[in-house]
Amino acid sequence: MTAKIAFQGELGAYGHQACAEARPNYDPLPCATFDDAIEAVRKGEADLGMIAVENSTYGRVADVHSLLPESGLHIVDEAFVRVHINLLGLPDARVDDIKTALGHVVILPQCAGYLREHGIRGQVSSDNARAARDVASGDDRTVAALASELAADIYGLKILARNIEDHDRNTTRFLIMSREPDYKKRGKHVMMTSFVFRVRNIPAALYKAMGGFATNGVNMTKLESYMVGGHFTATQFYAEIEGHPDDRNVQLALDELDYFTDHLHVMGVYPSATRRHEITRDK
Repeated sequence: MTAKIAFQGELGAYGHQACAEARPNYDPLPCATFDDAIEAVRKGEADLGMIAVENSTYGRVADVHSLLPESGLHIVDEAFVRVHINLLGLPDARVDDIKTALGHVVILPQCAGYLREHGIRGQVSSDNARAARDVASGDDRTVAALASELAADIYGLKILARNIEDHDRNTTRFLIMSREPDYKKRGKHVMMTSFVFRVRNIPAALYKAMGGFATNGVNMTKLESYMVGGHFTATQFYAEIEGHPDDRNVQLALDELDYFTDHLHVMGVYPSATRRHEITRDK
């Protein structure tokens, strides 16, 4: 039986595109929400989960970082998808006909300039592929969808305008989640380690906790904070570093971090994607 990979959205979504590019031998399993995708992996309905975490234009995907630590899953890989946004309409439509464009709340700001220039009103849809399906099932030439070329193929829509995103490096990063961790050193580039932590209630705890990474030469590529349980006084941090927990300098940095925290949980160890290094070179 072919392994499955769950993603948020319908067939034709950018999550589906990520699955097709990063795990082409897996059958995609569409899920209504990120919660549903995570639950599908937890229950064994899918072997892996493809979870969007951030976009280079929009920023981080809301709520995902608070979902992942409680998921019981492990990060085993990352994938970057170059998000080309297309204006999709009915076969007999033209760009000049379009008055409304349907798209997910995350995608609308990514092509706001194009929509404004052409006098098109953006309207929120639950999913970009759902937007494409809704346009295909209707008969209104003035309504279009903001979605992938894959969605156009699946739902039989016409690509009225290609690559209308405002930024030419528009990219979404996904984390690939599994029920079991994979700590093997693998891939062509450096390993990444992701973890969450909460600092102890002592003066300058965060500053002191971060000091171990600097003194041990560990590159921290991400540090984000978010409230826990809706309490302003309960803050959790999500961090990503270059290196493997078996590396001596990483061990020393994590030991020092542990001293200043009352909660430390490694979310996953995975190879850095080739696209990560291409993006860095492009800057």
